Amino acid sequence: MSATSQALPSAQASESMSVFERYLTVWVLLCIVAGIALGQIAPGVFQTIGRMEVAQVNLPVGLLIWIMVIPMLLKVDFGALGQVRQHWRGIGVTLFINWAVKPFSMALLAWLFIRQIFADWLPADQLDSYVAGLILLAAAPCTAMVFVWSRLTGGDPVFTLSQVALNDTIMVFAFAPIVGLLLGLSAITVPWDTLLTSVMLYIVIPVVLAQVWRRALLRRGQAAFDVALERIGPLSIGALLLTLVLLFAFQGQAILQQPLVIAMLAVPILIQVFFNSGLAYWLNRKVGEKHNIACPSALIGASNFFELAVAAAISLFGFQSGAALATVVGVLIEVPVMLLVVRLVNRSHGWYERGTNPAHR
Repeated sequence: MSATSQALPSAQASESMSVFERYLTVWVLLCIVAGIALGQIAPGVFQTIGRMEVAQVNLPVGLLIWIMVIPMLLKVDFGALGQVRQHWRGIGVTLFINWAVKPFSMALLAWLFIRQIFADWLPADQLDSYVAGLILLAAAPCTAMVFVWSRLTGGDPVFTLSQVALNDTIMVFAFAPIVGLLLGLSAITVPWDTLLTSVMLYIVIPVVLAQVWRRALLRRGQAAFDVALERIGPLSIGALLLTLVLLFAFQGQAILQQPLVIAMLAVPILIQVFFNSGLAYWLNRKVGEKHNIACPSALIGASNFFELAVAAAISLFGFQSGAALATVVGVLIEVPVMLLVVRLVNRSHGWYERGTNPAHR
């Protein structure tokens, strides 16, 4: 690979990612510090916020989550579902990774690391909650952020769009059953009423609202749609960061007492990312898909819809739960790890092309 082509991802990153997206890890770290500090300085304020609930749904957090999720879903065109046949092998590989491998392998990794290897160093009363948070993280496949990752690898935009639309459609129906099944297999009580309420509040309703808003904007022209996306993008990230401040205000005391918890929770997430992306990339090579299909396939397989995972964890287990903390760790490592995966698939382009069968293309 030439020096020019190696430099391309960095140049594309500057053009494709906003300041908030590019430095998401830095913002998350600042939110951790701010949340912990504010939680120690003004605990009463956050306790009041924590009590603002209706039907087990925290109203401030619910509002913030809608501001997070709807702009992301606004980018998804469900009309692209008609194009899934164009790259059926890549679609099949990605669906296999997202729905048959990712949630179940994470449940296994969570059991191995949280309940076995790290159990003696983690608070015993939070082990089930940590496992639940990791399962929630893996059960929510990536949505809008994958458009950024795909662009950085020269991925096929039609494939990426159709795969994201298909994933979101499946998620409406499959998220609750998969989470319920894996929590049950992990001997964790499944609060079905809250789980189904979360699916309705944080998946179904936002999907409907986003698509209605999308159509209204597109009726005014593509330029108006692009301007609207550019304006509301920072609101989505800002809502995520404010939610994290609230989370760490509640979690601060536990983190100060056991700061290595975050590092231990990161281990199964990191293994999951590299395992899923590597398996998807290799399977696409085996079935003869093009490199510009294999790249977004691998990235979709590796990334998570962390906004939904955070929302579900808070709804199901609360602000102060290990589940909420586990999903936040996923947010913390998302950008640097995904950029590393982008670099790996770009640098291995030559190796990939040597192994594909031209007859399959």
